[in-house]
Amino acid sequence: MMKKVKGIGFILSILAVFLLAACRGSDDDSTEENGETNYSEAVDHTIIGIEPGAGISVATENALEEYDNLDGWDVELSSTGAMMSELGTAIDNEEPIVITGWNPHWMFALYPDMKYLEDPQEVYGGEETLNSLARLGLEDDNPDAYQFIDQFEWEVEDMEEIMYEAEESGENIEDVAVQWVEDNQDRVDAWAEGVNDGNGAEIELASTPWDSERASSNVMKAAMEQHGFEVTVTEVDVAVVFESVASGDVDATLAAWLPLTHSEFYEANQDDFEDLGPNLEGAKIGLVVPEYMDIDSIEDLEAD
Repeated sequence: MMKKVKGIGFILSILAVFLLAACRGSDDDSTEENGETNYSEAVDHTIIGIEPGAGISVATENALEEYDNLDGWDVELSSTGAMMSELGTAIDNEEPIVITGWNPHWMFALYPDMKYLEDPQEVYGGEETLNSLARLGLEDDNPDAYQFIDQFEWEVEDMEEIMYEAEESGENIEDVAVQWVEDNQDRVDAWAEGVNDGNGAEIELASTPWDSERASSNVMKAAMEQHGFEVTVTEVDVAVVFESVASGDVDATLAAWLPLTHSEFYEANQDDFEDLGPNLEGAKIGLVVPEYMDIDSIEDLEAD
């Protein structure tokens, strides 16, 4: 009889261990609801962003105000490199992540299975262009440089090709841009059509310190230097890009994201520079997630 009691006690002890483990498993799976992942809890109600003050960073801070379902969310602002590192780790482990994303960027070449979340409130706007801006008086002072910059245009895929090659090879974007110019001479010839030799004329371009703008500025530098200009690219904060062109401290920039991303800086200085129009069309910004996340809209995220 005693042996039977001990046997029953042992079985009950085993059952208790399984029940306790099940309860703990239920706590650990708090991000699961009805078998579906609660992505908002899984990412700790946090959007991974880039540098403070960047146009997309400002837009994302606005999104937290405009979307009621983003109440209690935070945007983690640090750097583009830090964001890409976290994205890579999440994708390697097939974990949820919400980031600030934009085209052109090499992230979409490296991780093609990414998607923008729909933006019903249009906080991020629609498609954007990258416009060239010139200081007032450049056309009179150096009509050939002005014409070269005015005729510059290329595609999203061109810019992403340069950024991706630089990332994969470890080469500087400046060097990759020089090679791209050599490999795409027909494009350069089109930009230079009707332009006389620069005869050593010095031209300064303002650029933001982001790979997209480094690509365009250094392609322009290499192309113009083929035609006798001496070109300097100066990297500054985005606000200073607009201020420096407006003040005439630099000759031009290729880095104006419009109509939304840089609207604040554009509107503050628009009477003091000349807008030469788009040099690239089809740019876009917004919140981006991996395809394996079963959500399609910012409104699919949940408040904290």
